[in-house]
Amino acid sequence: MGRLDGKVVVVTGASRGIGAEIARVFAAEGGRVVCAARTLREGDHPLAGSLETTVAGIRASGGDAHAVTANIAEPAECERLMAAAREIGGRVDVLVNNAALTYYLPIAEYPLNKWLRSWAVNFHAPFVLSQLALADMVPRRAGAIVNISSGAAIGPGRGPYPDPAVGARGGTCYGAEKAALERFTQGLASEVYRHGISVTCVSPSQVVPTPGTVHHRLVKSMDDPRGEPVALMARAALLLATEPLDRVSGRVTYSQQILTEFGWLAEGRGRGVETRGSGYSEI
Repeated sequence: MGRLDGKVVVVTGASRGIGAEIARVFAAEGGRVVCAARTLREGDHPLAGSLETTVAGIRASGGDAHAVTANIAEPAECERLMAAAREIGGRVDVLVNNAALTYYLPIAEYPLNKWLRSWAVNFHAPFVLSQLALADMVPRRAGAIVNISSGAAIGPGRGPYPDPAVGARGGTCYGAEKAALERFTQGLASEVYRHGISVTCVSPSQVVPTPGTVHHRLVKSMDDPRGEPVALMARAALLLATEPLDRVSGRVTYSQQILTEFGWLAEGRGRGVETRGSGYSEI
């Protein structure tokens, strides 16, 4: 028996990286996984990874997966995605808001159209998709929403800033979006708790080597030894999506922190284990 037997799961950003691994792990646990992203085929995007690759790998392992292309920056596309999920499985039981879009630019140089597009994907889409998913979850008094955050939600703190490199990476926009997502998580969790719906948020304890993090030079390569295996984030998301409501809802946590706490990992490292997390993770 899998932890997600009979459950219909929507995972955004499932063409590569953390999203693709979450889709694989959730399918291996019996979920019928709707994989959403903009990239359908290899070569459609400069980075490696596509929905076809993710879905083919899952099906080759005996899992149930379906590709739905969607630009979730557009609310109408979010509606189309959730309608497609209902056509595939009849309802949505689990939503994983993983898709992300960012540009590492300092605020003084940030083009308005890119700022708005980034917020549309990283923050507005989780709101729209969660609202649509709740239409299925509330009447059934069951469901789980897992939001994927980042260590970027932890800000640089107060000045003075003696190192001129502090903040120069241009992560202010992305960090603000993820901090907002963490606050949204706990607010929504408190609203839907009485309906039996879990809402949680998890970040990597260490940077996960993915095509995206390599591209942005957050790690040197896909096999950077300083990185966290992508499987840990997928397992943490699985834990949060399947543990009882009273044990996890409202948690803002880190992959290795939650896995060690629940005995799914013998020893953890990084944020939430060796160092403090964001303020919301300590509430």
